[in-house]
Amino acid sequence: MRLKTARIRPLDDSELNADQAQALAPYRPNAVLNIFRTLANAPKAMTRFKEWGVYVLSRRNDLPFRQREIVILRTGFLCKSGYEWTQHVRVAKQCGLTDEEIERIKLPSSPAWDPPDAALVKATNELHDDHYITDATWSELRACFTEKQCMDVVFTAGHYTQVCMILNTFGVQLDEGQSLDPDLKGY
Repeated sequence: MRLKTARIRPLDDSELNADQAQALAPYRPNAVLNIFRTLANAPKAMTRFKEWGVYVLSRRNDLPFRQREIVILRTGFLCKSGYEWTQHVRVAKQCGLTDEEIERIKLPSSPAWDPPDAALVKATNELHDDHYITDATWSELRACFTEKQCMDVVFTAGHYTQVCMILNTFGVQLDEGQSLDPDLKGY
């Protein structure tokens, strides 16, 4: 975690005004995660931000769930976002990624990936490093994915880069009962 304490404190239920309560309503009756309790400090921005996030995580995003999680986890790791990584390791396992594959996502590349997954990792690296996918990597993606799926790779990495910036800068802390991956300690 970049910060040991939150710069912007997550709101308790007793502190919510009407706009904040309305912004958090879609997450109920489940426990509301710290990311959303923090974003509720700016409820109008949170509501609009959530709309794009819903697209990225929905079936309208044509990337298969498993491969979407590769992009999300690689982005979270590259951005050194302990919160994002922690939340999405659980999701990635639900989408079929193994513990071994999740560990492999931390590496810049690996011969153990099949061509589609290798192309996703490479594209995510390039988006993070240069905000651009080279022609060679785009060709690798297009050999494995439709044009719309390739667009969704960029949409997913871009959205989660923004999420990581928010989490890291606002100091959103892990939710109760979670522990930080040792490879992300000290950031």
